[in-house]
Amino acid sequence: MALHPAYASCVYQYPVLALDMASTSGSSGYPTPTAAQGGSSARQARHFPPERYVAAQAQCVYYGIVSRLPMVARVTLTDYRGTVLLDSYVRPTQPVCDYRTAETGLQPHHLAEAPVFIDVQRQVASIIRDKILVGHALWEFLSVMGLSHPAINTRDTALFMSFRRTLGQKPNVMIPLETLVKHFMGRDIGQSGEIPVERARAALDLFRSCEQTWEGIIATGAWPCALPPDEYRRCFT
Repeated sequence: MALHPAYASCVYQYPVLALDMASTSGSSGYPTPTAAQGGSSARQARHFPPERYVAAQAQCVYYGIVSRLPMVARVTLTDYRGTVLLDSYVRPTQPVCDYRTAETGLQPHHLAEAPVFIDVQRQVASIIRDKILVGHALWEFLSVMGLSHPAINTRDTALFMSFRRTLGQKPNVMIPLETLVKHFMGRDIGQSGEIPVERARAALDLFRSCEQTWEGIIATGAWPCALPPDEYRRCFT
């Protein structure tokens, strides 16, 4: 994993099998999730220990005059069981043009004395180093944090093809986290606004509900996810 304080680009090494999985031709033989895979069989078949996983979510505000650009304002990391490892506001590096208060509840005083970006970035980099990163649209998290992470060590619920097939969506359609949680978990999120820890735990729940399917596919040498947007290739190694 590399630090990119200035958001420098890094090379994204596309796995051949990932390119094959991203193809829109035909359907694969991969199973689709139907219900949470709990019970003793899930524990016995675990591919990685729980300590390998970290869930991540960033909350953003916007800066810029001509165009609105995202800037991290709060970052949350949890462990495999949803226990918070880090939950920190981040002091803006640019003048904020939109705090998105209606969605985030953020106001200027929340960020005025927050830890500076570089310190939070270093904390996040230290926590996720050598971990399997779980989340929804992880490229957004990595981008605003100025970090890169090995693609093989990501589990992105926005890209998991089985979710898309189960909901009858095209391979290139990204399904909102709220929709996935409602369909597969049977609950609503975001009822009290955009809460990073709630979203991190929701993505984690989705992953855990089909962890054995997901990790089982990877164990065969295949890749069960679509590719992230090309413009975010710098976020993956």
